[in-house]
Amino acid sequence: MGCLFVQDDALDRGPDSCCNVSKRLVRCNSMNSITRDMGGEVLTLRSTGAYKAASRLASATPPPAHVLSRGIGWQGVGILLDGLFGTVTGSTVSVENIGLLGSTRVGSRRVIQISAGFMIFFSMLGKFGALFASIPFTIFAAVYCVMFGLVASVGLSFLQFTNMNSLRNLFITGVSLFLGLSIPEYFREYTTAALHGPAHTNAGWFNDFLNTIFLSSPTVALLVAVFLDNTLDIKGSARDRGMPWWAKFRTFKGDSRNEEFYTLPFNLNRFFPPS
Repeated sequence: MGCLFVQDDALDRGPDSCCNVSKRLVRCNSMNSITRDMGGEVLTLRSTGAYKAASRLASATPPPAHVLSRGIGWQGVGILLDGLFGTVTGSTVSVENIGLLGSTRVGSRRVIQISAGFMIFFSMLGKFGALFASIPFTIFAAVYCVMFGLVASVGLSFLQFTNMNSLRNLFITGVSLFLGLSIPEYFREYTTAALHGPAHTNAGWFNDFLNTIFLSSPTVALLVAVFLDNTLDIKGSARDRGMPWWAKFRTFKGDSRNEEFYTLPFNLNRFFPPS
């Protein structure tokens, strides 16, 4: 972000200075592009977990692979529109709404559509926005504690399909949770104190690459868990890992209820056929 300005006197130093400034801007833009790409990867991992949590709270079957890809793809379209219209932030999955889904037990698409209509309408009324702005931050903090706690417990509930009497599974669960909390916290504290991340080399793109990944707790926990789960004693541990239970949900036709939960309205499935 520090690359968004150019000193005025640089333009008075001749064409060579202007060329150097242009090269620096191109280099900074390249680094920013890499950072955005890594942010997209982190966002993809977070969205995948959020989709699975939403399906569980809505008492639906786990989403098949093509449904996850479809959701992430449309999320990318939303981010593209955000960029075209110059919004402050991009579109991302709302963990708070997933927690709200679990607390209210309302997972109807029609409710979401009506709520979206209300949001669009009331966004045109400044007084309505002022009403929300007047809500104390302590109220928002309390709501966040409940919503995020509920979603976190949903993620832990998936462990019921594994054998938690296995020392292997206990080790993977404990290490991934601990490192998922401690490593991003270390990166945040280091960045606050040193004004740059722990990865601080001459290659700016490499710094952005590592710092972006390890600042995300879900991403770190997922990477550690996937690595350990696929390297520690994998022979004969399929049942302990819960693989037989997940096998039938890998394809759209693996469960007859998938059509009820994941068929698109208005006959849009002909444009996005299930795989």
